[in-house]
Amino acid sequence: MAIQNDRPAIFIAIPKNLNGQLPTNLSPMLNGIEEEQIPVELITLDFDTAVKRAYQASVASRLSVGISFDDQHIIVHYKNLPADQPLFQVAIDNPTNIRKIGANAARLVKGVPFKS
Repeated sequence: MAIQNDRPAIFIAIPKNLNGQLPTNLSPMLNGIEEEQIPVELITLDFDTAVKRAYQASVASRLSVGISFDDQHIIVHYKNLPADQPLFQVAIDNPTNIRKIGANAARLVKGVPFKS
């Protein structure tokens, strides 16, 4: 795991084959997190599924929230949930939903209601 520092942040787990780069179609997710004013950090994790990467990111995050993705879904995990039961699994189908999942991950940290 390549974690640069120990600051509190939501960790977004990037698969190793993407060389630490978030796909451009997922950038609205960063905007959603940013609009809720929660720090975010990209990390590289080498697990075979997005659910496993998201869970491991949540365990590593001081804010207990981890996000990962595959070709079809974005996964949001919270470290107090069972490893195989993420909080959210949302289809990567439009920028509005991608932005909302980022905002909802940040809202989990803040303890405020989720956007519908």
